[in-house]
Amino acid sequence: MTTDRNPQKQHMADESMVRTLAAQTEAIWPQERVLIGTYGLPADARVLDVGSGTGEFTARLAQFLPAAQVLGVEILPQQVEYARRRHAALAPRLEFRTGDAFVLDLPNGSFDFVACRHMLQSVPEPERVIGELIRVTRPGGRLHLLAEDYGMIHAWPTHHDLDAFWQRAMAGFAQGMHIEPRVGRRAWYELHSRGLRDLAVHYLTIDTLRVPRDTLARIFESWRDGYASTVAEMAGMSASEARAGFDDIAACIRSPDGYAVWHVPIVTGVKPAGSA
Repeated sequence: MTTDRNPQKQHMADESMVRTLAAQTEAIWPQERVLIGTYGLPADARVLDVGSGTGEFTARLAQFLPAAQVLGVEILPQQVEYARRRHAALAPRLEFRTGDAFVLDLPNGSFDFVACRHMLQSVPEPERVIGELIRVTRPGGRLHLLAEDYGMIHAWPTHHDLDAFWQRAMAGFAQGMHIEPRVGRRAWYELHSRGLRDLAVHYLTIDTLRVPRDTLARIFESWRDGYASTVAEMAGMSASEARAGFDDIAACIRSPDGYAVWHVPIVTGVKPAGSA
């Protein structure tokens, strides 16, 4: 494994990431909330969100489960502090701590519900993180992985061939960062091979019919601001070419004549009773 467990720390610490996480959660939560509501979680569940970032999802979980104890773990101290300030009204039932997803400082089998969102595609060897998530889930508890697959973004009409742009950008960025940007399609296998039961894969449809156009466009505009220069460098593009690719998607979304969709995989399963 690369010695850098967080190769995107510079991007995660950029101010654009605050906008990214806010817009992503705004777009995804309405559909994700319905899914979580089908899990039958205990009213007083102990809940863990690993890679909690600015706490947008974590806080919504705490509001959705008003008797639960909710912990968000994030590697970047500045995001932990931001989350604590932003969601202070929910403390102490909602807590944020600094921690490493590869080595969680938490007891075995201590959470009823463990979530990890928008993170597995950003780290090397995501299977090691998945192993830690399973370790801290109690037997009979549920795992909830929003494991992205960047091959599932489409828009039409656009000025450029966005499939070609996205494939080139994704391949270059993945190689440079030692990550797997299509981890969503392998997440079922990772849980299946570790013996989780009641496995399911749900594809949330985040598109211009279900999500406000401004919300969806802001996701790609904040990605552009945080990542375009690195994508350009790693994919062998000019900076203007990289920015134009993101701008093309955002323009399609904002146009009343455009349609765009981001399919978001969520893979979920239950840790068997009797597991360590």
